Amino acid sequence: MTDASDLPALQGSDFLSLGDWDATQFRALLEGAIDLKRRWRAGDRPRLLQDATLAMIFEKQSLRTRSTFDIAMYQLGGHSVLLSQNFIGVGVRESTRDVAKNLERWVDGIMARTYGHRTLLELAEHADVPVINGLSDLLHPCQLTADYITLLETFGTLDGVRLAFVGDGNNVANSHVNAAAVTGVSLVLATPEGFDPDPEILATARARGADVTIVRDPREAIEGADALYTDVWISMGQEEETERRRAAFTGYTVTPAWFDAMSPRGVFMHDLPAHYGEEVVEEAVHHERSVVFDQAENRLHAHKAILASVMGSTA
Repeated sequence: MTDASDLPALQGSDFLSLGDWDATQFRALLEGAIDLKRRWRAGDRPRLLQDATLAMIFEKQSLRTRSTFDIAMYQLGGHSVLLSQNFIGVGVRESTRDVAKNLERWVDGIMARTYGHRTLLELAEHADVPVINGLSDLLHPCQLTADYITLLETFGTLDGVRLAFVGDGNNVANSHVNAAAVTGVSLVLATPEGFDPDPEILATARARGADVTIVRDPREAIEGADALYTDVWISMGQEEETERRRAAFTGYTVTPAWFDAMSPRGVFMHDLPAHYGEEVVEEAVHHERSVVFDQAENRLHAHKAILASVMGSTA
């Protein structure tokens, strides 16, 4: 029977960045998520968060984060409460500190999908319950957890895996850098000049032994790669930069023709939603070598593992 002991013992901890976790903890999280997925499909459905409640704060629109955290809480025996920015006005109608101090009296955990990373840091500082980063402008650790579940299922191991990220050095790219530090996966990022990942995150990851290379030519990055990953060039809140970004990323649009440069076992990855005709063409997302919808499915199992790890009981 799966229980909380199969997952990393991080009860009461926040989940804000993969940079806060060590290799052993992250590997246990991945394996625990895969085990929960297998057992759910087999009809073994442990209620690890029976009667627990998660507050879900959304400043940004969402399909995957909104659906999978809600479903994850239900499948674990708990309940979620949706709090959109229109409802509560974090930092506008009410200070972030006061929102945190209220919620900690009612719920067992908080998940927030925000614009500014500072909002998450303030929630974590003032709430006496775990805070989970559902996405911020700096990091997207929940997505990378699902991505690495997908890689582990696809290849059976992370040893020797080479991953190419092509596109903007955004929150997803930053989390890829953190993931490289805790998994040993070799990461090559192809970004135009001026769109590199966060320099502090990059320096810290390299100091931890991460094998991370930055190049300007996307074809150089994907040569021999086991996974080719891309993400949108224009995130929510960056619409005023649309033309400048489209110009900067000329030549970075992934097509199925690129897959020939990957290793024979290479797969294509995207965290969705995709902006077809910009960072990728539709045929690549729906290609036989694409694992994009496996990633989307694994968001559910990643979130279950994260929730049970930080909100569950060791008893």
